[in-house]
This record gives sequence, structure tokens and C-alpha cells, in this order.
Amino acid sequence: MSKKWLRDNGLHLSWFIALIATLGSLYFSEILNWLPCKLCWYQRILMYPQVILLGIAAVRREHQIAMYVLPMTIWGACISIYHVLLQTGVVHEEATACGPIPCDVDYLNWFGFITIPMLAGTAFILISILQYLTFRAARK
Repeated sequence: MSKKWLRDNGLHLSWFIALIATLGSLYFSEILNWLPCKLCWYQRILMYPQVILLGIAAVRREHQIAMYVLPMTIWGACISIYHVLLQTGVVHEEATACGPIPCDVDYLNWFGFITIPMLAGTAFILISILQYLTFRAARK
């Protein structure tokens, strides 16, 4: 990707990824009635504001938004990775420690490895990378 392309489109692409992740999580919970666990709620808390922050930044072309977005997306990616490790059994935690909905419940499993926390983690990581690269490309 060229610096010009990142300066012109990086914020919009980051916003689009956050929007798809937010709409996907709402679809899972509101349409399919899959109750989110405690870790899913934490991931939502870190993803939902990205739609507003990145949307405003994209319209105003404020590349410095990365300073506000990156801490939330990196933290969200860490929670997602932990959640994936919990679902795959690499990390063990008592089911009651996560609340009424156990965090190792696997509502979605495409191709044997794509789960909801993996989708969220992918979104967090993509936004993090795009924001970092866009911020660097916008520096003079």
C-alpha cells in the first residue's frame, strides 16, 4: 500500500471494519439471540466506540485519532486472543468465573477454527495495523 492510499483511505477502511464488527455482534445477539459472555461484552465495549471515533475522524481526515484508537484496539485484541485460547482449551478457567454465560461456549465455528472471538480479534488487529500505518503515512 502506498502512503497516499493510506492517507486517503486508511481511516475509512478502519471505520468500515469497526462497523462490520459492530453490526455482526449485534446480529449474533439481537437476531440469532446468542447471549454474549463477559469477555464478549468487554470486546464490544472496546469495539463499539470505534465506529463513532473512526467515522468522525474519517470525515474530518484526522489521522491523529490513532493515539486514541490504538490503546482500545490493542487491548481488545488481547482480550480476543485470551478468549480464543479459552475456547480452544489452551487456557482453563472455571465456567462460573466468566458469569452466567460461560466464556468457552462456542456458538459459531466455521471451518473448525473461525469463532466469534477470532472474528473480533481479527477486526481489532486489522484496525490496529491500519491505524498505525495510516498515522505513519500521514506524518510529514
